[in-house]
Amino acid sequence: MPPQSGTNLEKPEQDSDIPQYFTWEEIGLRSGKRSPTKKRWLVIHRNVYDVSEFHLRHPGGTRIISHYAGQDATDAFTAFHKNEDLVKKYLSSLLIGQLAPDQPSSEPHKNEMLVKDFRELHSKVKQMGLLKPNHLFFLLLFLHAFLLDIGSWVVIWYFGNTWVPFLIGLAMLTVGQIQYAFLQHDLGHVSVFQNTKWNRLAHNFVTGILQGGPPSQWNHLHNQHHAKPNCFRKDPDLNMHPLLFSLGKALSVEASIWDSLRFWGKGTDVKQINILGKKKKKFMPYQYQHAYFALLAPTAFVLYVQQAVFRFTIQRKKWLELCFILFYMVRVCLMYVPIMGFKSFMALYWATRFLESSWFLWISQMNHIPMNIDYDMNLDWVSAQLAATCNVDQSLFNDWYTGHLNFQIEHHLFPTMPRHNYWKVAPLVKSLCAKHGVQYQCKPLLTAFVDILRGFQPTGGFFTIPSTMPSQIVDPDLEIHPVLFTLG
Repeated sequence: MPPQSGTNLEKPEQDSDIPQYFTWEEIGLRSGKRSPTKKRWLVIHRNVYDVSEFHLRHPGGTRIISHYAGQDATDAFTAFHKNEDLVKKYLSSLLIGQLAPDQPSSEPHKNEMLVKDFRELHSKVKQMGLLKPNHLFFLLLFLHAFLLDIGSWVVIWYFGNTWVPFLIGLAMLTVGQIQYAFLQHDLGHVSVFQNTKWNRLAHNFVTGILQGGPPSQWNHLHNQHHAKPNCFRKDPDLNMHPLLFSLGKALSVEASIWDSLRFWGKGTDVKQINILGKKKKKFMPYQYQHAYFALLAPTAFVLYVQQAVFRFTIQRKKWLELCFILFYMVRVCLMYVPIMGFKSFMALYWATRFLESSWFLWISQMNHIPMNIDYDMNLDWVSAQLAATCNVDQSLFNDWYTGHLNFQIEHHLFPTMPRHNYWKVAPLVKSLCAKHGVQYQCKPLLTAFVDILRGFQPTGGFFTIPSTMPSQIVDPDLEIHPVLFTLG
């Protein structure tokens, strides 16, 4: 019989020859939040690791590994680490024990068969060679973006700084920059080269020299998004809630209750509601957010990015990346200012940034905003990704226009998979979802765009102040009163 796991919140002794065994209940207490010792444990392939100190020096960032504290991180670990053998040198010193033999391989509330079937699918995908990149495919992608980038300058230089050349140059520069963005996205996911170092080097070049951004900031934010998509407080893509937009029914209901309390004053019959950790105010007219999204979102994104890149690189002391950003700015100034003047260049630069941001936001949000947005419910990998993502119909244009992010489901399930293989794995993913009753959503491109605005309308509607004061504001958790129980 294996030794019984202890209930001590402290780290178990590791110098004993007797293996340590733990239950999911014990592991769940070490999430780094409610634990009095702030311990962070996680599970990978039934092994229990203590990352309480390691999370601060985790190469992928402190937050992404902390998001899985107290949880099973097996599928996330497999998804993000292309070469698992390479990272075993980090894991060996963190190992403190294993799951007890009577414990399932994932948390009891998860669908064990779905977890098992997906792990078999991942092994099958690897054996089929679908994680191996086609270098010619990515070379052609780079060349077409590079030619558009240079072509913009050639058009303005040859035809002069008049309206027609300006608009053609603007269009070419915008398309070139967004295609660079899709390529750096591939490089950030280490899906262009088999060797991780080559991906990192190329990522620095494309993001820094060709786009003027810090690649480490992208990795820091985007990997969190993939680890916990549409999970408030864990997915950075939701940071615009509730400052600019109200996202998700659950989050919007919470924020709107506090807004109603603020509107009606102290006379409301609600005494204690813990919402987002503190009282939130209504920052925007959210009932109109579907109308102002197209203009406000890209404008705010451009302004945020322009200051965030400098703040991030300076605070994190990423001096090489800062040099790349400055090199990019000097490069574009030397290219365009002599042939069109400073004012015209400023118009070209900011118009390009705005159009590029608009393109990016519509493409990235069409797969997520219409989907479920809530706190982390600790779902299994497949259920979590499918609840937060949807696909757009495949076509040559859609593939190019979205950078193959129309296969968002496959991309989220296999983030290191080269995008030219998404269509090959899609039937296997559909089959898995059908077997376990997981909804697999796919829609036309225009419908996906419209669904962004449709997703904003109901959440913004929670902030419409009623014309008459209610007798009380009801906490939804108390709706069982008085049907089943008499409360209060």
